[in-house]
Amino acid sequence: MKKISLKAAVVLLSGAFLCNSCIGSFSLFNKYAKWQCNMTSNKFVNGIVGLILQPIVGGVCLMADAIVLNTIEFWSGENPIAANQTQTVKGQDGRYYAVKTLKNGYEVKAPSGEVTLFIHDQETDSWSMQQDGITKEIIRFNADGTIQATLQTGEKLTVTNDEAGLNQVREAVYNDNFFAQR
Repeated sequence: MKKISLKAAVVLLSGAFLCNSCIGSFSLFNKYAKWQCNMTSNKFVNGIVGLILQPIVGGVCLMADAIVLNTIEFWSGENPIAANQTQTVKGQDGRYYAVKTLKNGYEVKAPSGEVTLFIHDQETDSWSMQQDGITKEIIRFNADGTIQATLQTGEKLTVTNDEAGLNQVREAVYNDNFFAQR
């Protein structure tokens, strides 16, 4: 049996720190794969071009994700690729909204052009809604595991972080809307 040299031990140890058993989201590789599948309207052309690009571009994206981006995501808790990503989402009203991922929340742009921000405050562990320059706290996660929900009337309701708590908030919201309509 050969002795393991110091250089081999250093390489193995640094590899253990880089590949810190974090699977990660592989955002860069997934963006590349989505682009490759949708680059043209012809799936056969996409497949042929994919065969050419995959070994080079796919390998670079996968390696960058595995070594750099997923490590950053693991240690910081934030995905460096996910920020400033925009998706189109169909709302309950049947209209499409542009949802942009921000570093600390989301920006939702309505079809009418109205912009609403949903901001997470890490210090207070709360989510707020900002619209037309007015900021209103929506929910706050308490240290004891409960959630403090702020209703449209301004009343604060503290509930458990489970289905029963969700039902309490729904009931309070529906009762407020019912009485407001009368």
